[in-house]
Amino acid sequence: MRRVVVTGMGAITPIGNSPEEFWDSVRREKTGFGPITRFDCEGYKAKLAAEVKDFDPENYMDKKTARRMEQFCQFAVAAARQAMEDSGLDMAKEDPYRVGVSVGSGVGSLQAIEREYVRLLEKGPSRVSPLFVPLMISNMAAGNVSIQLGLKGKSLNVVTACATGTNSIGEAFRTIQYGDADVMVAGGTESAVTPLSIAGFTALTALSDSSDPARCSIPFDKDRSGFVMGEGAGVVILEELEHAKKRGAHIYAEMLGYGCSSDAYHITSPAEDGAGAAKAMTNALADGGVKPEALTYINAHGTGTHHNDLFETRAIKLAFGEHAKKLKINSTKSMIGHLLGAAGAVEFIACVKSVQEGFIHRTVGLENPGDELDLNYCMKSYEEKVPYALCNSLGFGGHNASILIGEFK
Repeated sequence: MRRVVVTGMGAITPIGNSPEEFWDSVRREKTGFGPITRFDCEGYKAKLAAEVKDFDPENYMDKKTARRMEQFCQFAVAAARQAMEDSGLDMAKEDPYRVGVSVGSGVGSLQAIEREYVRLLEKGPSRVSPLFVPLMISNMAAGNVSIQLGLKGKSLNVVTACATGTNSIGEAFRTIQYGDADVMVAGGTESAVTPLSIAGFTALTALSDSSDPARCSIPFDKDRSGFVMGEGAGVVILEELEHAKKRGAHIYAEMLGYGCSSDAYHITSPAEDGAGAAKAMTNALADGGVKPEALTYINAHGTGTHHNDLFETRAIKLAFGEHAKKLKINSTKSMIGHLLGAAGAVEFIACVKSVQEGFIHRTVGLENPGDELDLNYCMKSYEEKVPYALCNSLGFGGHNASILIGEFK
């Protein structure tokens, strides 16, 4: 089986617009929560979000190109350019048909839908923008990354709701293992802080209604009331090991395993016994040839909703048995909120940095774990060797995905 390594990373997040800024903020326990500025949220129960700050698309593309992309695509292209630069990959020396893209978005552009629907109602069908469809559809993140970077290999847009970023990286991993590509630009992107999105998730009772930025996104806490909408993108360069070594690439970590399952249970709630998520975790470990007792750290999906945190805890107990009590489990969403389709990709980067630096961050804001939540959810940070990291994502529809990352040896 071809080995796959991580050779580049890019990130646009609510706490930093590069992997370095993001990780420095994580280590300093900085949070990205504040009042929604994208629209007037008077009358909305949820008034806080984790918005990207100080992002200028023209740092990554010209003005005309930026106008032909919605923000979720701009985030993706920006993160992909960062990752390519970080990797040192020179496309002039590569076969472009051996370099592919797997960048997903769970939603696409609700902004375009809202804007053009108003135009349709007010001005009629002839005034709807001819670019409406290519601006709105979710596959345009992968399409624009491919176009901007000249990548002619396999191009995928995985859409599995909140598991999108993790599945996108996982499918890129499989593509390289199978031999369909030597390099894959992989990750997720989202920009869904919009009136319709906030109203819809609020109606679903999924969003936190807290007005306190310090207590709005508190995964595993007894006072948790839902997730906080975030936005951004995470993109990594996955590369076949010998290809990376041949060009002298810097290797951050090795991707070892990928596991998936479906709950086949409910459109929004995870399976109550955690069996589906447990299977994704054990599948990832088996795929990577790592025994469950060798794992010490899980970056949990950890949204801060009552059902997710409880059922994910049950899943971890089911997958690991008594060893679950020895695991360190945290949630990066305690600092950046829930980035939907981008969540798993940004959290993948956090896992890579944890393995690289031997640091497990605190679940910020967690004070008192809720009922039945009796594992170690990292109420403090840890400086210790992290030989393996497991990254979990659970999506509406019952999609479960886990990725196993390890030290490169």
